[in-house]
Amino acid sequence: MMNNYTLGTEYTPNSLLDSHSSAHEVQSINSADIIARLESHEGIGKKGISDVRRTFCLFATFDFLFVTLLWIIELNVNGGILDALQKEVLKYDYYYSFFDIFLLSFFRFNMLILAYALCKIHHWWAVSITTLITCAFLLVKVILSKLFSTGAFGYVLPIMSFILAWIEAWFLDFKVLPQEAEEENRLLMIRSVTERAVVLPQGPMSEGQFYSPPESLTGSEDEFEEKQNDEKPLL
Repeated sequence: MMNNYTLGTEYTPNSLLDSHSSAHEVQSINSADIIARLESHEGIGKKGISDVRRTFCLFATFDFLFVTLLWIIELNVNGGILDALQKEVLKYDYYYSFFDIFLLSFFRFNMLILAYALCKIHHWWAVSITTLITCAFLLVKVILSKLFSTGAFGYVLPIMSFILAWIEAWFLDFKVLPQEAEEENRLLMIRSVTERAVVLPQGPMSEGQFYSPPESLTGSEDEFEEKQNDEKPLL
């Protein structure tokens, strides 16, 4: 009976230590996971530009290069490129030249790259300005000019410039800004959880903090024998 009692007293502190060690490991893993996620988000922020914003800047570059390519093709269709350049640039005619549509795409490219790649603003005002100016200019150009008499490019260049400008506005307003705001809110939430995390103990609890020595049974045995001797009938 004494052996069983001793084993029980030895098992109790060991089990407490094991449970405390397991809880300590779980909390350490959770804290390490939170810190790792925080560092990953901070690393993304330190890159200076998000992936979705980089995609938007690439699309703005594509807008400019695509309109430039169409304009160069149009110059070659109407004869030699040098003669066409002299006609459309040096002898610019608002009613027949496509040079202003090329300049309009160049203006959009510079405005958007300056605002969203270099200045890294988080507002839609820059793209709204480029879209508004593009739409207004193209509407007036189509109404007053005689581009339709120049062939297929009289339709293609204005229509493509109009579509690309609106795609840029849609992509920024519905993709870039919402995703960046969501990412920023997620980073703030992770920081808040990390700051409010419970401070963990420096090391595992020692066995002495849980262990209490078993009560001595020697005195109890002596008292039991004396009680038995007192209860024996006197002869």
